[in-house]
Amino acid sequence: MAGPSRVVSLAPSATAILDAAGLADRVVGATVHSALDRPAVGGWLNPDFDRIDALDPDVLCTCDDLQEDVAAEARDRGFDVEHVAPATLDEVFDTFPTICDAAGDVAAGASLAGDCRQHLDSVATAVADEARPTVYCEEWADPPMAAGNWVPDVVRAAGGAYPFLDAGERSREVTREAVESAAPDHVVLHPCGKGERGDPAAFTARNWDVDADVHAIDDSLLNQPSPALLGGIDRLARCFHPDADLPDPWSPPARESDGSI
Repeated sequence: MAGPSRVVSLAPSATAILDAAGLADRVVGATVHSALDRPAVGGWLNPDFDRIDALDPDVLCTCDDLQEDVAAEARDRGFDVEHVAPATLDEVFDTFPTICDAAGDVAAGASLAGDCRQHLDSVATAVADEARPTVYCEEWADPPMAAGNWVPDVVRAAGGAYPFLDAGERSREVTREAVESAAPDHVVLHPCGKGERGDPAAFTARNWDVDADVHAIDDSLLNQPSPALLGGIDRLARCFHPDADLPDPWSPPARESDGSI
């Protein structure tokens, strides 16, 4: 897509990608879940297409299989849609140029992806000689669900071992027996949509036979396929390997907005 585009982001991950790439000025509307102060156009699964139309966007951004119906309806209404559905950490990074290309600057997305991969290399070097603790990541508590998609990659990037699912598999229900059998050293609670409100005390109250450090972290750091995952990797690496010579936590490279929108 040539030139700057007016983007309505219906996915918090797309908003975060564009913001980190220095293209926040091109986002003219977003869902109520957006961290950017933009006109709200409804929720993730129930956008208000009349509000979207009034913003005169060039493109709408959606993400994940759960938004396929939203993307299809938007196309039926005549909107151009950029839809991505990454399942692994590498695929998440691959979406950065795609999303930024929709906003008119593919190079910004490629640069962002390269910067993120470079940071991962630095973390990998820092934990290369460390013993890998076993980790259980719980995306939902009732019923308990082991996190899938890119979370196994995130755990391994942070220097942990994740025996519950392979990268790219969808999150799924897990039994008490399976968790106990894995004997995790760390339990990471990141219930979807609940921010930092995972409850270690509630996990302990289950009386599972698990001798582990229990951590509650903001769900966006593990659940959102955006540069936020770098924050999750940094956070977990410090939990798993507090004595390792880890790089400073990742932050987006400084970029000046072109003020195009």
